[in-house]
Amino acid sequence: MIPANFNYESPSTLNEALNLLSAHDDAKVLAGGHSLLPAMKLRLAQPAMLVDLGRISGLSYIREAADKIAIGAMTTHAEVAGSKDLLDSSPLLALAAAQIGDTQVRNRGTLGGSLAQAHPAADYPAAVLALDAEIVAHSHSGERVIPATKFFNGMFSTALRNDEIITEVRVPKTRGEGVTYKKFHHPASGYAVVGVAVRVKKSGNKIESAAVGITGVSEIAYRASAMESKLRGKPIGAFADAAEHAADGIDVIGDVYASAEYRRHLVTVITRRALEAAAK
Repeated sequence: MIPANFNYESPSTLNEALNLLSAHDDAKVLAGGHSLLPAMKLRLAQPAMLVDLGRISGLSYIREAADKIAIGAMTTHAEVAGSKDLLDSSPLLALAAAQIGDTQVRNRGTLGGSLAQAHPAADYPAAVLALDAEIVAHSHSGERVIPATKFFNGMFSTALRNDEIITEVRVPKTRGEGVTYKKFHHPASGYAVVGVAVRVKKSGNKIESAAVGITGVSEIAYRASAMESKLRGKPIGAFADAAEHAADGIDVIGDVYASAEYRRHLVTVITRRALEAAAK
């Protein structure tokens, strides 16, 4: 449980951090540390250098940006969960943040760090996918805006380049839509065995549109696109039938806690409940 030797740098500006990443191919960015440090203790990760973002000012904020809410990458889960701006205008990310880990984790872990880690059972990926969020990354080449739907590309793998740092996440305002995040959590880790984030827009008693992000079921969080298309124009009562397609085309994972068969059943149940809750 002792990490391999590594160098440690704590830059005071984003530019200094980017310089360190450019100069060291084997460097890793440290944000809250809840994912990276345990992996280092188990020697599953052995970076030669840690670049700690904790001293860099200007990466922790939540503010309106035209028709979106912009959240700094170093904003903690607790700050996201308690944000009045988010709860008033775009509550889905806050609802997911409130269910992450425990109080200590929420007060230390960060939005950007969690997304960059891309844990297959993390809560944020489902929410940012359902929201069609934008993830902003900086390098010496400038700013790059990555759609959430193109950000996650494998277990613990993202579209981020080695020389890039997430600086901001932008989510749309969702007034007039129903949103919720439902989760069946692992009793020890708090990670999602199944987590479902939902946006529903209604027109009378019919579903105008639905967006569903799912985590914990596969090696990568995903949008349930096949199910979304089946819901468009259907009456509210169609939720149960549509939820049966929540894992269509997905290679469902299994482990010692929950088999693939159990997860496939569970995602149907949690998806139906999330859809019903969002529609209310």
